[in-house]
Amino acid sequence: MKHFLNLDHIGYAVNDIQETARHYVEAGWELSELYDETRQNVIIAFLTKEGFPKIELVAPGCHGKDPVSNVLKNSGVTPYHLCYEVDDVYLAMEALYEEGFVPLFMPVSSVAMNGRKICYLRNLEVGTIEIVSNN
Repeated sequence: MKHFLNLDHIGYAVNDIQETARHYVEAGWELSELYDETRQNVIIAFLTKEGFPKIELVAPGCHGKDPVSNVLKNSGVTPYHLCYEVDDVYLAMEALYEEGFVPLFMPVSSVAMNGRKICYLRNLEVGTIEIVSNN
């Protein structure tokens, strides 16, 4: 995990972005626009507040299988991943694989991340992480 530059965000699995966001907005957080990530079949929005880590709200899309429905079924609304910035998502993915992380899919461009490449990886001792290229 020595390849990470910094924490980009904490990802929460949610049923309804607006309903979850309402609680944060009432506490002074700002809600971004909603992004339709069709490749992953999720809807994403970000919450920001000065002095706090960015929060990503991830809700199931409406096009079949998605990566958060099982999380929601088993745990309800909950944090389920940390996302770290890396210089090169492919090199970091390879290095993390050598450390026991299994990629859940090959890197893809993310609409919500302004086209930057992302990849989710899982390690049974660490959990699920996301990496995002910093350029």
